[in-house]
Amino acid sequence: MWKDKHSYSFPTSIRFGPGVIDELPTYLIESGHKRPMIVTDPQLVKLPFFNELIEKLKNKNLNPLVFNRLDSNPKKKNVLDGKVHYLESASDSIVGIGGGASMDVARAIALWAHHDRDLFEFDDAIGGDRHVVERIPLLICVPTTSGTGSEVGRSCVISDDDTHEKKVLFSPRLMAKQVFADPELTLALPPHITAATGMDALTHNLEAYVAKGLHPICDAIAKEGLLLISNSLHGAVNSPTIENRSKMMMASLMGATAFQKGLGVVHSLSHALSTKFDIHHGLANAIMLEHGIEFNWEVSKEKYNKIAKLIGVNDLKKWINDLNLSIGITQTLTELGVQSRDLPILSQIAFNDNCHRLNPRVCTKTDFEKIFQRALGC
Repeated sequence: MWKDKHSYSFPTSIRFGPGVIDELPTYLIESGHKRPMIVTDPQLVKLPFFNELIEKLKNKNLNPLVFNRLDSNPKKKNVLDGKVHYLESASDSIVGIGGGASMDVARAIALWAHHDRDLFEFDDAIGGDRHVVERIPLLICVPTTSGTGSEVGRSCVISDDDTHEKKVLFSPRLMAKQVFADPELTLALPPHITAATGMDALTHNLEAYVAKGLHPICDAIAKEGLLLISNSLHGAVNSPTIENRSKMMMASLMGATAFQKGLGVVHSLSHALSTKFDIHHGLANAIMLEHGIEFNWEVSKEKYNKIAKLIGVNDLKKWINDLNLSIGITQTLTELGVQSRDLPILSQIAFNDNCHRLNPRVCTKTDFEKIFQRALGC
């Protein structure tokens, strides 16, 4: 199964399996697009597969433009630069290739390409999707990590250049028209990236499952995603195969689909850490997840115990801690430069973040500070 190619549509059209990236040139041609702008990061353009892909596009008489001026936590300026490149090059489509940053910027460029409003007027927190009225270029997403699930998302996270506050830009029209999910593209990932992005996928599935509200479809998807991760993340980091990499890529897709229901306190904590300390989002989730479970335990114990039973463990929080250690995530907040004096501003940023609004337990600014304090271990 995991060595075959598959097509399905949920929530968008997805081509999944080893080698499906080779179908990108034909898809562009058949959809009538000849000048794709490839949005990716500065590291990925150095990889052999990327240069091979560009040559394949050119050999099909396509004219790709590469845009790779991205920060690890994307900023508004990245999107503006990309919009200028898109318009000046007369590109006719956008292909986001890479991790969450690449696909977030690709989606934001697609949003902004033919709109004149300030980018942050599309902020979901202020109902910005009502302003998405102009045409959106063809958007194709090609994930090279298994974590964010941005390829199947309808939103993107972009930071303010000055305040570093993260804004979520959302519209159903921002969903990719086509996804090429090729697990072979993840085989060369360094172990620490596989680990951090894998914990990101785990956090998406788990937070979606315990989020407030009734959504049995998302709950079912999240449970299957967690089962896949429990069976494959350790192997994907320590002894990668196409099977465990495929399972992690599928679990990532499932997590991003499931969190249409909502996320929770862990993501608000992690967004604050990424905003102030530029900590990798997946790493921040990995460190904060056990503390989020502890905070939610009194209201979500039944659901957490169901997941523990599903994956065959007795103590979910201990399993997560042991999993982190087994995949090389040993850092503490203190080791990453966070100090007690940082907690008030971190707590304010976390409280301002919308993700915790659907957390199963209400979280105040004081609660956030207490959680951060526990995570410091002092």
